[in-house]
Amino acid sequence: MSNLEQTRHFMGVPGSAPGPACVTLVGAGPGDPDLLTLKAARALAAARIVLYDHLVSREVLELVAPGADLVYVGKESSHHTLPQHDIVELMLRLARSGRPVVRLKGGDPYTFGRGGEEAQALAEAGVPFEVIPGISAAQGAAACAGIPLTHRDHASSVQWVTGHLRAGSKDALNLDWPALVRPRQTLVVYMGLASLPVLSAQLINHGMDPQTPAALVERATLPSQRTLVGTLQSLPSLAHEHQVCSPTLILIGGVVSLHAVLGSEACIGDTSVADSAAELMFS
Repeated sequence: MSNLEQTRHFMGVPGSAPGPACVTLVGAGPGDPDLLTLKAARALAAARIVLYDHLVSREVLELVAPGADLVYVGKESSHHTLPQHDIVELMLRLARSGRPVVRLKGGDPYTFGRGGEEAQALAEAGVPFEVIPGISAAQGAAACAGIPLTHRDHASSVQWVTGHLRAGSKDALNLDWPALVRPRQTLVVYMGLASLPVLSAQLINHGMDPQTPAALVERATLPSQRTLVGTLQSLPSLAHEHQVCSPTLILIGGVVSLHAVLGSEACIGDTSVADSAAELMFS
């Protein structure tokens, strides 16, 4: 649907039940279409109107029913096709016209996908909705890069945070630094590539060992996935040297050392940390 104001999309559907149609918030997973849930695949096959985000892969979109209207409402850094408020208004207008809507979001809708905000807006407007969870980017990256999020010998907890820089600032992250540097935990940072130098410096300033194993997982679960392994201190230079692009997930903690043993893809970067840990484990 190239024109969001096409009259046919907002007129009432003849014979439809009174009241708004249902909006289905669907998790598209981290990219690999084989990682969709069966319920998500069925929703895509039956969809007539799909509003999809930037991180939804082309392979997943190919599962949408032929003839369905695909509406791109993605948001990239410094470039939003539609502001969030307008996306919500579009969902409401379509649903109120009697047309069921599939809202397709990368990863899991309720994990840094603003799905909670959209569900709240639908609930407050009296529009019925359903949420179909998806495998999160962190879960996909961990499995495909051979970096478990938890491990009895390395981490008993996980912290998931976003690395967005504070609005109007080039060097400020609004994070609970003391909580992030606690020992025996895995730190997962979404959308933190642009702020990686700040993230690394602040974690070190707040007491995290600069030699803590750390990794960048680019395009997780897709054939073009790359994993760069180094240390908390070396990660910014690795990202710059290898021209890492979004989407990239940052993983920090002892579990990253297991990539040398569990990872199935080629590793780029400083593998000495992972190799040393593997030698200790099996010596």
